[in-house]
Amino acid sequence: MTDQGSVPTGMNILIVDDDKKLCRLVADYLGPMGYKVEAAHNGNQGLEMILNGDYHAVILDVMMPQVDGFEVLKRLRRSSDIPVLMLTARGEETDRIVGLELGADDYLPKTFSSRELLARLRAVTRRYVLSASRAAATATEKILIFGDLEIEQSARTVRFHGKELSLTPIEYDLLTCLAGAAGRVLNRDQLLDAVAGRSYDVFDRTIDVHISSLRRKLGEDPRNPGFIQTVRSVGYMFKTPGEQP
Repeated sequence: MTDQGSVPTGMNILIVDDDKKLCRLVADYLGPMGYKVEAAHNGNQGLEMILNGDYHAVILDVMMPQVDGFEVLKRLRRSSDIPVLMLTARGEETDRIVGLELGADDYLPKTFSSRELLARLRAVTRRYVLSASRAAATATEKILIFGDLEIEQSARTVRFHGKELSLTPIEYDLLTCLAGAAGRVLNRDQLLDAVAGRSYDVFDRTIDVHISSLRRKLGEDPRNPGFIQTVRSVGYMFKTPGEQP
């Protein structure tokens, strides 16, 4: 891992990975910078520590004995929206997509450098803080209604056809960002800045994965355009289905 400049300190980080050497490397690197890093070496132990501890973020490996990272994330998201950065040993797109759809905030191949680890760790924790701040700031706002879609900002809940949707924190933030700019095209940089407070690498397609997952939960597909419209080579636009331009 290579070096990188200063980062926010005073955060408790849990790394869940059966690779003890990697856990030590991460702890040795982050420790002197003010982070407190703890480790769990299997999924069951990691889940228990997360639910009973006080952590600001989790670095979670996909491939682990007993309970893999996907199952840990699935169980975790039933009761917690703590930022999760997933590690994928093979760096395969399928692993990344599954993790993001289950509620991971970001992903990182295990060939990462310290620079990339720190950048993504800072991003997911910053997004979490910004999201909490926005929730507090909008606590008195009314419910946003677009046809059969209702967004209750004070409770951060979304109902479609009267049924509450299970959205990840990023999916919710994307939806409210798009809905708040209804009728206007937002490019990927604007959306990434709104939900993560940072710019991703030029070729990072994370935002498209989250949009795709959000569309599926809204019952949309390319042949059945709904609230989220794709503007080719530009970005996305929110529009109530059936609404005239």
